[in-house]
Amino acid sequence: MSTAASRTAGQDRIWSVDEHLQDILATVRPLEPIELQLLDAQGCVLVDDVLAPGSLPPFDNSSMDGYAVRVADVAGASEEFPAVLDVVGDVAAGQRDLLHVGPGQAARIMTGAPLPPGAETVVPVEWTDGGLGEGPVSGMRAAGLDPGGARGLVRVHRPAEARAHVRAKGSDVRAGDLALEAGTVLGPSQIALLAAIGRGTVRVRPRPRVVVMSTGSELVQPGEQLGSGQIHDSNSFALTAAARDAGAIAYRVGAVADDADILRSTIEDQLVRADLMVTTGGVSVGAYDVVKEALSHVGDEDEPGSGIEFRKLAMQPGKPQGFGAIGADHIPLLALPGNPVSSYVSFELFVRPAIRTLMGLADVHRPTMRATLAADKALTSPAGRRQFLRGSHCDDGTVRPVGGSGSHLVAALAHADALIVVPEDVTSVEPGTEVEVVLLG
Repeated sequence: MSTAASRTAGQDRIWSVDEHLQDILATVRPLEPIELQLLDAQGCVLVDDVLAPGSLPPFDNSSMDGYAVRVADVAGASEEFPAVLDVVGDVAAGQRDLLHVGPGQAARIMTGAPLPPGAETVVPVEWTDGGLGEGPVSGMRAAGLDPGGARGLVRVHRPAEARAHVRAKGSDVRAGDLALEAGTVLGPSQIALLAAIGRGTVRVRPRPRVVVMSTGSELVQPGEQLGSGQIHDSNSFALTAAARDAGAIAYRVGAVADDADILRSTIEDQLVRADLMVTTGGVSVGAYDVVKEALSHVGDEDEPGSGIEFRKLAMQPGKPQGFGAIGADHIPLLALPGNPVSSYVSFELFVRPAIRTLMGLADVHRPTMRATLAADKALTSPAGRRQFLRGSHCDDGTVRPVGGSGSHLVAALAHADALIVVPEDVTSVEPGTEVEVVLLG
């Protein structure tokens, strides 16, 4: 069967949600790994396990500002009978030439500074007189204001156990430990760890570039005045934000008029910066469904292996869908319906998993759970279709419908944090019934 004939056959049958998603994920492949600087790798997925080349921290260091001392020298110390020690100098963070602390001696030490040879523990400065000869102090004077603070005598008012207030070498990560596993999404804390163990670059799969465009001559940019029969374009904003939320670098293209030639030209212009393209609108059976008109025959002869197939799915909302590849590099393209709720639900079910697959993630789906339906009346659903209703999930394990089932209800969508799933073989769901819930937040 020819490519065009197979597409025609595909348009005639009704596809399940699972079949359509399976075809998408079988076609989309993870992006090739690249080496990136740490900050450029934020949001990317780690390709290889990362082992710590050395210990972290790399040396014993103080967790407090205070005095490095020997345990025996402060044993039994109290405010009435303080231990009086000779201060031999300062140990600051980053200092290389360390003092030696002998019997009856103390070194003034700063947080993060290496524990000097001979010292066995750290006494916080608040447990001392700070070398001032009076009662306990609340802190040290700056070295620039009190150069003499590194010499003289200090009175210690409390004893300290061995290695108190000392961060041991390797207490965070030991040399050779697995620091991060392959498949980890690099956020701020993971980048901090990579930097701490000395990694300047890391091998990752890049964040996919997703181009989003809406179609329709009736669409007007937000902020512009509406004319007769016009509406503001919300889909391209919603899906661009959703793509970024999924981990992509997303680009929004202004609404394209209902002109097949203009749409084809716009798509061709955008291919250079796309790993995935998403269109909304123009995929149904109307006379002005420009996406179907523009893309139904793409790839038949000139671009083998590419082309867009348009399907009817057994779902509500979101029955009309399109998917395929376009251009010489076979960039995946998902064509979604134009009603706002249909578009957003379709994104969650099909586009988000595709983005997460491009990223190289193992788990590409939103989390699901079971919840008890809290509603004033039974929910109805068309036979043979899997329905996705907007809902609000509560901590008590219930989920409540938000708004109606209309695919234009943007306000209801804005107040939903879950999708209530009604299976194809269920036409009515009574309050108190346990239902499947897809968590969106």
